[in-house]
Formats: sequence, C-alpha cells, structure tokens
Amino acid sequence: MPDAEPPIIQVRDLDFFYGPSLALSKINLDIRRRQVTALIGPSGCGKSTFLRCLNRMNDTIPGTRVAGQILLEGMDIYAPEVDLAHLRQRVGMVFQKPNPFPQTIFDNVVFGPRAVGLARQRADLDEIVERSLTQAALWDVVKDHLDEDAQSLALGEQQRLCIARMLAVKPEVILMDEPCSALDPIATLEIEELIAELKAQYTIVIVTHNMQQAARVSDETGLFWLGELVEFSPTQRMFTRPEQQLTEDYITGRMG
Repeated sequence: MPDAEPPIIQVRDLDFFYGPSLALSKINLDIRRRQVTALIGPSGCGKSTFLRCLNRMNDTIPGTRVAGQILLEGMDIYAPEVDLAHLRQRVGMVFQKPNPFPQTIFDNVVFGPRAVGLARQRADLDEIVERSLTQAALWDVVKDHLDEDAQSLALGEQQRLCIARMLAVKPEVILMDEPCSALDPIATLEIEELIAELKAQYTIVIVTHNMQQAARVSDETGLFWLGELVEFSPTQRMFTRPEQQLTEDYITGRMG
C-alpha cells in the first residue's frame, strides 16, 4: 500500500567532494515526515557530512562540491536561487556539543525569531519563549530564571535550550548530530524522550555512534560505510534481519 504522504526530503544520486576527495558516493534515500531517521556507521564514514548536506552547512567549508539532488518538498535545495537563511530556518540543526550563546536564556530563544523577523513585540516574544521551552521540556525548569546566563545551565539543560532555540523559528526538519555524545546517561534519556515527543510535529534526522540509541529512538536507519549508504530500512528490520552481510557484521560488532 503506498504511503499517504510523499517524503519530505528525497536524496538522489548525491556525491559530495572535499576538494578532489569523494566523501559521499551515490546516496539515495527518502526521509519521511514525522519520523525519526537514524544514521549510523563508524567514525569518518560520511554520516555527519551527509547530515550537513541536508541544510547546506558544508557550504561554509572552502573547496566542497555537490553533485546530484536533495529535494525538500520537491525544491532542489542546491538550486542557485535558494535562500540559505530560509533553508536553515526550515531545516534546523542541533550540534554535538551544546552551544548556547553567552546571553540570557530568554535572548537565546528569541535570537532566531528576531533575526528572521518572526516577532518583534515583547508579548509575541514571550509567547515564543514559553512555547519553545515547553516543547523542549525546559519551561518548568527555567521559567523563573529567564534573565540568567544560559551558560550557567547544566549540560543537558543547555542542549535542550539549543533545541528550544531552533524550535523558536518553527522548522519543519530537525537535524541532530550526535546530540547526546557530551551528556551523561540521565540527560541522554531526557533528550531521547524529547525526540519521541517532537516527532509528533517534526521530521527528525539523527546521527549517532550509539546503535542502542538508534534502535530506541528511530523509525528508519541508514548504515554509512566509507562514504556509501550500505543499507537503509525500517529500524526494527535492520537490527533483526539486515539485508547486507556488512550491516550484520557492524551491528554485531564483528566490523567497525
């Protein structure tokens, strides 16, 4: 039975180069709406490079080049007329290490809405702050401390603040590059619970080195190996009945 909705992102024959070096080769996959897609594989296999292709973060690196297509709701994001600020508003990113700005909690959350002109009035900004922090499961923790330094928060709280800062500009897709790697197990569990809640409204793509995390949080999983997508399938199937021998060897620890 065909899916009711087309994929939000379609990747077709994607090649990516750092200078003359081919880092990604012939990547093809569909990313479905309101699902969590996990990308796994050993260090240096191309999964973070691929993630950064999805909102053109690699454009900041001199000498990089892309061939093939990435379509966001049918729009080629590498077309010359694409507005990068608008693209990154639609496709937000959370990084490996929490990176709150050296400002108040309030100013962190409203940075994006102010920059893109979503809101300027204080009442509108207040509403955005409460909504975003609530979505990030942080409102009850910080609602009486909004004028305090964001960098005084615990690491897990800083990461949830960075998620709130991204949610404030109303993205459609959330990219997460190993968002728990700097966190302790309790903070990691809180982020995983948050991912499960957010997928009701957002499409999420997460890079993780933790296969157990991929199994817990994702609907579909892709295994990257030496710049190629070895296998892409529903997560439960990949972890129980992988199609490729390399996938089975990686998941069971015989490779990688």
